Amino acid sequence: MATFLLEIGTEELPADFARLALPQLQTVVSQSLADERLEHDAVRMMGTPRRLAVLVEGLPERQSDRSEEHKGPPAQQAFKDGEPTPAAIGFARRCGVAPEQLEVRDTPKGPFVFATSLTPGRATAEVLAGLIPGWIRGLQGRRFMRWGQGEIRFSRPIRWLVALLDAAVVPVRLKDGDPEVISGRLSRGHRLHGASVSIASATAYADALAGAGVLVDREARGTAIRRGLEQAAARSGGHPDLPEALFQELIDLVESPQVIEGAVEERFLALPPEVLSTVMRAHQRYVPLGTPDAGSDPLALEASASLLPRFLCIGNGLPEASDTIRRGNERVLRARLADAEFFVAADRRVASIDRRDQLGRVTFAEGLGSLRDRSERLEWLVDVLLEALSISGETTDHARRAAHLCKHDLVSQMVGEFPELQGLMGGKYLLAEGEPRPVALAVLEHYLPRGAGDALPGSDAGALVALAERLELLLSIFAKGERPTGSSDPYALRRAGNGLLQILAERGWSLDLKALLGRACHHWRELFPQFLLQSEALAADLGEFLRQRLQSLLEEEGIDADLVQAVAGDGVALDRLLADPLDARQRASLLLQRRRQGTLTAVQAVVQRASRLAEKGDMPTEQLSPAGLVDPSLFSSPSEAAMLAVLERLEPIAAGSGADRYAALAAALQESAATLAAFFDGEQSVMVMDDDPAVRRNRLALLALLRNQAGVLADFSRITA
Repeated sequence: MATFLLEIGTEELPADFARLALPQLQTVVSQSLADERLEHDAVRMMGTPRRLAVLVEGLPERQSDRSEEHKGPPAQQAFKDGEPTPAAIGFARRCGVAPEQLEVRDTPKGPFVFATSLTPGRATAEVLAGLIPGWIRGLQGRRFMRWGQGEIRFSRPIRWLVALLDAAVVPVRLKDGDPEVISGRLSRGHRLHGASVSIASATAYADALAGAGVLVDREARGTAIRRGLEQAAARSGGHPDLPEALFQELIDLVESPQVIEGAVEERFLALPPEVLSTVMRAHQRYVPLGTPDAGSDPLALEASASLLPRFLCIGNGLPEASDTIRRGNERVLRARLADAEFFVAADRRVASIDRRDQLGRVTFAEGLGSLRDRSERLEWLVDVLLEALSISGETTDHARRAAHLCKHDLVSQMVGEFPELQGLMGGKYLLAEGEPRPVALAVLEHYLPRGAGDALPGSDAGALVALAERLELLLSIFAKGERPTGSSDPYALRRAGNGLLQILAERGWSLDLKALLGRACHHWRELFPQFLLQSEALAADLGEFLRQRLQSLLEEEGIDADLVQAVAGDGVALDRLLADPLDARQRASLLLQRRRQGTLTAVQAVVQRASRLAEKGDMPTEQLSPAGLVDPSLFSSPSEAAMLAVLERLEPIAAGSGADRYAALAAALQESAATLAAFFDGEQSVMVMDDDPAVRRNRLALLALLRNQAGVLADFSRITA
C-alpha cells in the first residue's frame, strides 16, 4: 500500500483561508478517491501560512477493476438460428466484449441479451495526476486573485507543487498558472532558512520540513502555541486572555512559533482595560495578560486592576532575533496605545450631552433622519415599554436617561477609531462624568447581545434600552420597505429580532407585542409620511418576521421542529403568539419535557383523531365550554358521558390564566387519555358519524371541544410521532 502527498505551496495565505481550506480539501479528496475506486486509510490535512498539504495513507497501486452490466436487444432480434445477428454484434462491440460472451436472460418483458464489460483499473499515479488540478481549482474562499497572465484563481499565487506517491513524483502541470507550475519533490522551508527542501518520500514530509524550520502539522502547532503561552503567562504571574478566535488565527500566522514576551508602559494602564485588550488582540494579534485577581467590572475605568503591564506575541522569526522582534512589537504597541490615550483624553474634554447634540450631523439611514432622530425614537419606545411592562421606580429614571444618552459615543474619537468599543466607551465616559452607575451600565448593555452566544443585558434598565434599540431598528428598516432576503441582511435585522426575543425570555417579561407593534406602527406612520405606510400591514409584516425568529430560536435551543410548529407555526394565530412570546416558549418546553418522559404520545393520538373528525363539524375553535352545546340526553354509550365528564374537568383549566395552567392541562389530558380513547375503541365506543343528524352533531361537538381545549396547549395536528 502506498502513501500519497500533495503540497500546494503559495505566497502567504490569509489566516482564515488557511484554516477553512483544509476541511474543504479533505472533503474533495476523500470523495474523489471514493469515486475513482481508490480505497484508502486516513486522510490527514496539514498546513501553514505558505502551504496546504494532504497526506493519504493506504492507497493501492491501481484502481479496482470496474464490472458493468448492459442490457441489449430482445433475444429474438439478437440471435437467428443460434447465430448472432448484426444487432447482437453491434451491441457486443459497443460493450467491448465478443458476441459469444453475450448472455440471454429472462426478464418481465421476455428474454433479452446482456453483456458484462470489465474495465481494468488504471495506475493510481495516473488517476491522481488527473485529479489534482481539479482539487486545487475547486477550493473556495473570499477575495481570490489571478496573477501575471495566468487564468487560475486562488487565494494567493501558487509557487510550487509537491506530489509524491511514496517516493515517486506524480506528474502534474498547472498550465494556466503564470509561470506554469510543475510538480516535483522540492518544497520550501521557513523563509528565513532560505534553502529548498527535497522530500524523499511522502512519509518523510513532516520530518523534512521540521528540519527546515517548519512545523507543518496544524494541530501540533496549536498545541505548541497554547503550551508556550501558558508557560510564559505562569512565569509572569498572570493568565493569558486568549479568545478561541484569536488562538485559531495565531496558528495560521506562523510556521515556526515562538512565544515572545513584551512590556507595556505603566502609564497606559490608566486607560480602560478594554482599550488595551482591543488594541492588543484585534489590531496587533497580541495576547494580554490578566492579573490573578482580575475583577469583572464592565465599567472599570483603568486597566491597572485587571491587566499586567506585559503582553505575549507569537513570533515567526529565528530564535536569535527574539530580542529584536520584542523591541519592534513594543514600539508598535506603544504608538497604538499613545493614539488611544490621545483619543480618550480628547473625548473626555467634551461632555457626553454635547456629543449627543452632534448626532444630528450624522445620518442614520436614507430617509430615516439622523442618529439624534433615532435616539429620540428610542426614548419614545422606552416610555412605551415602561408602560407596557408596568415598570416603575428608579429603573424608570435610569432607562429614560440611558435612552437619552445611549448613542453619544458614536461621534467620539475613540469609537471612530475602534468601532467595536461602541456602548462600552459610552458607558465609561458617562460614569466618569458622574452619571449614576445604572445609567452607565444600561448604555453599555444596550448593544447586548451582539451576536449568537453573546451575553444578555444584566440590568432591567439595560434590557429596556436594548429592547427599544432592536424595536426601533426593525420598525424603521421595515418602514423603509427593506427586508432580509436569503443570506442578505445588511442591517442585521434577524439578529435584532433574535435579541429582542432572547431578552424577553431571559428577563421573564410577558410583553404584548401585538399591542406594542400596533401602537408603534401608527406612530411611525406619523413620523414618516413619505413612506405612505399602512400601519396594520407593517405590524403584520413585523409580526410574521418575529414568528420566524421565534421558530428559529426554539429549534436552536433544542426544541423538536414539530413541537415548534405546534406552538409557533403558521397555523397558530399570530395574535395569540404575539400577545406573549414567552408563553409559546413555555409551552414548547413543556411539550418537549412530556415527550422525553414518554407521556405525550397517548394524548397526541387521541387529540389528533378527535381533531380530524371535528373538522366535519362547524364549532369555532374558541369554544371551550360544553354548556349549551352538548345534550346528554342524546348519549347512547357510557363513553360519551365519560368524555363529557373529562371535558367539564378540563374546561376551567383551559380557560384559566397563568403559566401553571399548561402543566395542569397537560397532566389532566394525560390522566384522561384512556377514557378519551375508549370513545373511539373498545366495547363502549361509538360511531361518530351516526345516521341521526342530532346524534352526529352532538358527538362532533364533544370532539371539537376536546380539540379546542387541547389547542390551548398546542396545535396537536402539527405533532408527529
